[in-house]
Amino acid sequence: MSLVPKYIKDLSPYVPGKRIEDIKASDSSKKIIKLSSNENPIGPSPLAIQEVIKFLNGTNRYPDSSGYKLRYKLAKINNVKIDNVILGCGSEGIMSTIIRTFLHENDELISSEDSFIGFRVLANASGKKIHWVKMNQYKYDLNAILDKINKKTKIIYLANPDNPTGTYFSKNDFDDFIVKVPDRVLVILDEAYYEYAQHLKDYPDSMLYRFDNVITLRTFSKCYGLAGFRIGYGFAHKSLISNLLKVKLPFEPSIPAQIAALAALEDSKHLKETISLNLIEKKYLITELNKFKLEIIPSVTNFITILFDNENAAKQFLSDMLKNGIILRGLKSFGLPNCVRVTIGTKDENECFVKILNKII
Repeated sequence: MSLVPKYIKDLSPYVPGKRIEDIKASDSSKKIIKLSSNENPIGPSPLAIQEVIKFLNGTNRYPDSSGYKLRYKLAKINNVKIDNVILGCGSEGIMSTIIRTFLHENDELISSEDSFIGFRVLANASGKKIHWVKMNQYKYDLNAILDKINKKTKIIYLANPDNPTGTYFSKNDFDDFIVKVPDRVLVILDEAYYEYAQHLKDYPDSMLYRFDNVITLRTFSKCYGLAGFRIGYGFAHKSLISNLLKVKLPFEPSIPAQIAALAALEDSKHLKETISLNLIEKKYLITELNKFKLEIIPSVTNFITILFDNENAAKQFLSDMLKNGIILRGLKSFGLPNCVRVTIGTKDENECFVKILNKII
């Protein structure tokens, strides 16, 4: 008998995008621009880094396992109580805790088959039955998801906005959907790209709702530029949070992560600069991509996904870009083999991308 369950053996692990160091190792003279991982191109808040440096000598101590200061701050900002807040190592860390906390032996899950690959890995690793629903025009098909709900359904995962498509579902779509979801079904609403979409009039900010069976997930990895610190947070009814706190690892996130997140919340200037840059540069990239007659998926995030005629064309584009020092993200592992995702970088990075685009097309 194998020590490893079949559903783990059959699991495809998450494969991150190429690192700058990987490319530099083969050609140290080449200038490398990474536009593959949806990171903040201007980096973290300087205030966050300053505060972390002050506390580095104290990292011989364990973190506050309750994360009280940060949870209190997040509760105050979002007009909830501290009992409604949980922290984790990125939003994926909280997803993992949710799956370990709430899934029983015969429970089932539902999500879209081409959505966030991080959730797919965690869901498949649970060994539970998962209903993967096709997207409609690269958007969540909420009606098709509703049709999959049965007596065994326990968790529905929705990313809004979605990664890797950059699309979102509207307030009207969500309102029509959530009233038809049974109270016994837990809805994970992943809003990792919330800050980039919050200005949209028809965006359903989950914190304006109060549903007992919805867990909102957000992160400091994207707009706040703290991806390397691995810190995310979630909001839910206190009964859900109290049970999650029983299961989560006791000393996550780390002291530097909690300190950096607290400081980042105070740096409104950095947040505004990030959002403004993204809006300006996204408009620029869309204009340039349209000039090359490249088909793209309309995005409300900090990335744009390009559609090619087939997988080979997408692979060739990735290869040609990489040869010229531009790292992009192929989406075959996400279920979109004919697609390439481009993170919106700084002005200089985007102009370089367009220059290379002009060279290879």
